[in-house]
Amino acid sequence: MLFNSYIFIFLFFPLALAGYYGFNHLKQYKLGMVWLIGMSMWFYGYNSVQYLFILVVSILLNYLLVESMSRVNSHRNRRLLMILGVLLNLGILFYYKYYDFFIENVNAVLKTDIHLLQVVLPLGISFYTFQQLSYVIDYYRQDCEKYSLLEYAAYVSFFPQLIAGPIVYHNELIPQFRDESRKKIDTENFSKGIYAFVLGIAKKVLIADTFSKVVTIGYQAIGELNTPSIILVMVSYSLQIYFDFSGYCDMAYGIGYMFNVELPMNFNSPYKAVSIVDFWDRWHMTLTRFFTRYVYIPLGGSRKGKIRTYVNVMIVFFVSGVWHGANWTFILWGVLNGAANVLHKIFGKWIEKIPKVLRVVITFIICTFAWSLFRAESIEQALELWKRLFHTGGGAIYAPIAEQFNNIVEMKVLYRIGLGSVMNSYPGLCVCAFAFLVTIACFTMHNTQEKVADMQYTNRRIGAITILFIWSVMSLSEVSEFLYFNF
Repeated sequence: MLFNSYIFIFLFFPLALAGYYGFNHLKQYKLGMVWLIGMSMWFYGYNSVQYLFILVVSILLNYLLVESMSRVNSHRNRRLLMILGVLLNLGILFYYKYYDFFIENVNAVLKTDIHLLQVVLPLGISFYTFQQLSYVIDYYRQDCEKYSLLEYAAYVSFFPQLIAGPIVYHNELIPQFRDESRKKIDTENFSKGIYAFVLGIAKKVLIADTFSKVVTIGYQAIGELNTPSIILVMVSYSLQIYFDFSGYCDMAYGIGYMFNVELPMNFNSPYKAVSIVDFWDRWHMTLTRFFTRYVYIPLGGSRKGKIRTYVNVMIVFFVSGVWHGANWTFILWGVLNGAANVLHKIFGKWIEKIPKVLRVVITFIICTFAWSLFRAESIEQALELWKRLFHTGGGAIYAPIAEQFNNIVEMKVLYRIGLGSVMNSYPGLCVCAFAFLVTIACFTMHNTQEKVADMQYTNRRIGAITILFIWSVMSLSEVSEFLYFNF
């Protein structure tokens, strides 16, 4: 089920809230938790009962594994159970996400003809697998207590963060579920939640989905694009993935607030970053901290000299690339980001002498260039894009892109209020202006967390939020998934 759908907004979410707070009002806290788990299962299994089966089996297996670990006194046996848990979780993830990719490469290298399984990737499997890995590993390290099955199931399946993060640790979520003061509606949190949710859905529906039209046309016709059109397509994807992921995070935060649950920050104005290192401290922050805690630090972190530090950084970004998908484009994207991080560690003291504004722009350009590889269906397609970027001349924006953009409802309104002659004379002007203004907004505007923290419900703000919500809901006819559902 999608946050940006009529069934979620007008049926599922009101039912989830009413049941949860209804049981809690009657002091039936366990029934409230059961209701929340049940609604989360409906949310996850809405489009596929098979996905739901995989999630339930995964929860039960990990819970039983930790239960077994709690009954074992021998450190050696606890370690074996922990290793078994890690292999089990990664094995399930490998089977569903990487098996066909692995076999394709084996067939290509060894000239074999091993049959592909054509396995469908379950939504959010990378996210809930990592959350369960954190619990298994932390329990082995004796960094956490053993939770009840009800608490554990709620932790893993809590629907706001189930399919695309943030990656939440058990000790961040379960104590909030236990806190009885959070069992009743808090009007301040509820107001924050509405505000964040509306901003998120507007980002997704009105901005990200608009740029997706430009990106789709561009990547389908790379051979026909000139340099200005390629730059527009690359920047559009950079903005699409930014507002798609930011929009999801905002909606997840907002839903969490309405349940009196504070989710960890996952997105902190990453295009304001002054370096690629700073960017990864701001983008998908919970994934970065997961890899830091469970990969980078166990490898030695920065404690074993500069060369080992650089190697560890490259390993982390290689793993990050693999995590994002079963395609060499993701792996190379991870390697490029790793190399950029290493270069910054080497030359950082000189880079910091560059004026801040210029560093922000350079970082945005590096990220945009890397995102073009991330979006490509193959390395060959990315190379073709880059070749045409540097070897084709200027000219007008590719006509189908301008036509598609000018055909959206908002542009038709501008056409009718008197800008028709300008749009006819310069068909690519509106899409370029839109991309430019949105880019500037990424550099200058406060993010949702900052707005929520400083929130005051003035009449002006209530009016703006109401208009944004109605505008977004009216634009839901073309329902689209969030990009991070694919990872």
